[in-house]
Amino acid sequence: MQRIIFLLTLALALSAPPLWAQSHSVVHTGILIGTDGKPLGKITVTEAPKGVLLRVEAAGMTPGWHGIHFHEKGSCQAKAKFADAGAHVHASTPVVHGLLNSDANDAGDLPNVYAGADGKIMAELYSTLVALNPGNGRPALLDQDGSSVVIHANPDDYHSQPIGGSGARFACAVIE
Repeated sequence: MQRIIFLLTLALALSAPPLWAQSHSVVHTGILIGTDGKPLGKITVTEAPKGVLLRVEAAGMTPGWHGIHFHEKGSCQAKAKFADAGAHVHASTPVVHGLLNSDANDAGDLPNVYAGADGKIMAELYSTLVALNPGNGRPALLDQDGSSVVIHANPDDYHSQPIGGSGARFACAVIE
């Protein structure tokens, strides 16, 4: 019974955009899935004048802090543990990771998100490092091969290479 209620609640949540997104014309969403292929929630990416606003709504996560990043490809194959999502979105090579790294050029970097004791994440993150569409000098999330959002098993330390010690890919959503 609880599973049915969860699925109905998830379906209702997935059908309504956040209030702030209702007044914007460029909103993209994605279903967040776990490595077992089951839905965990959704993401919403809204174009902003100088970046993007990302909303994450998830359940079934391990309690605690998790690294979260924009990944370079719009593919989330659970069987492959989301390796097909590629590396982080980046502006140049070699890629240097870390929001607290003065040499960083990894545009996929985002602040950690927190899952409560109930396994739920409700977060909004803003990034000036990327854009939805090509043409403004920042890496575009909606380029030829798309992009995805990946939530990792551990928190990002914002320094370590290549992914801040954030560990295995726990959940993934293609930005559509």
